[in-house]
Amino acid sequence: MPSIVEVRDLHVAYSSRWSGETRALEGVSFALEAGEVLGVVGESGSGKSTLAGALAGLLPPGGRVVRGSVRFEGRELLGEPEAELRHIRGARLALIFQEASLALHPSMRVRQQVREVRRAHRGGGTGIDEAVEGALHAVFGADVARIGSAYPHELSGGQRQRVMLAQAMVCGPALLVADEPTASLDPVTLAEILKLFRELQAARGMALIFITHNPALLSGFAHRILVLYAGGVAECGPAKEVLRNPKHPYTKALLDCLPAWPAPRGAYARLPVIPGDPPDRNAPPPGCRFEPRCAARMEECGVREPGATQLGRAHSVFCFKYGG
Repeated sequence: MPSIVEVRDLHVAYSSRWSGETRALEGVSFALEAGEVLGVVGESGSGKSTLAGALAGLLPPGGRVVRGSVRFEGRELLGEPEAELRHIRGARLALIFQEASLALHPSMRVRQQVREVRRAHRGGGTGIDEAVEGALHAVFGADVARIGSAYPHELSGGQRQRVMLAQAMVCGPALLVADEPTASLDPVTLAEILKLFRELQAARGMALIFITHNPALLSGFAHRILVLYAGGVAECGPAKEVLRNPKHPYTKALLDCLPAWPAPRGAYARLPVIPGDPPDRNAPPPGCRFEPRCAARMEECGVREPGATQLGRAHSVFCFKYGG
């Protein structure tokens, strides 16, 4: 099956007059097939949101793609004029941001906000009313009438996130990029939103890139997992293999930090943490990015960066333990 999106050797940097140029992504590569779910996981600052912005051509001021390729449905997006990208964004490639309260217009009712997205990317033809109501019903069910006439400030955080999802769905995209859509939700609402993502993705057969700092959310949901650390790929492979038998020490450390269930006895049980801090992007270590924090580091790790080692047809790891 042909890939719907192919990212090859993507490098992104941010520039400012205070800190100069900072490398945000370095050499990120992956491919995603139609109907496939790719989970992207890593600590804060690992480059997850930068990757989302680069895919959609929505990097913040100061951000630029240094080199690389992003092909979507066989078309190279990097270097395309903004006018051309507008025809793709929203219509074929949709993006959901972290903070719905900041992304939604405060003085427009929900139904109008979903309608504006449809009009901007598909036009205001005769099918617009049906498309808007269909998108709202898919995420709110029988509560459409009340939610559709509400303003964002009248909704809960979970409801606002559902509005964002309705906006993304209203044009029927082939690829949805969700940038930590559950980060600010309570556990009950998080479970509901995650279930909704699963149902919509399966029902519509769209490809999904689900970005999160919590790998536990990807279990039973993602087909593959891409692990980012300090702007580079640490590991990429089938979700079951990565979650059950992680190969990169960083992936293993992330999973070890998840709370145990059932919880151990004692009200003050401590959670494991990864010692140290991610490297300074303006002065990275000479070898592996994770070497200063790695419990399994070897002498070679501090000398040069490891290359990709293929552990299987679709599983790769950047670690000298497996060849480098």
